[in-house]
Amino acid sequence: MRISSIAKAIVAGIAAGATAAVTAVQDGVLDTGDGVTIVLAILGAWGITWAVPNRQPDEIR
Repeated sequence: MRISSIAKAIVAGIAAGATAAVTAVQDGVLDTGDGVTIVLAILGAWGITWAVPNRQPDEIR
């Protein structure tokens, strides 16, 4: 299965953002600091996932 780098980055960003959002709303209040944390989690996941190249498939045997 071939998955492009951008698809991996989008999924990683959604997962990181959702995780940060769930943690941020545990107290019942979503303030500016929580929003910044969520955005930084998404951007960090996108950047890291985009920077790591996909593994090249092995040569046909």
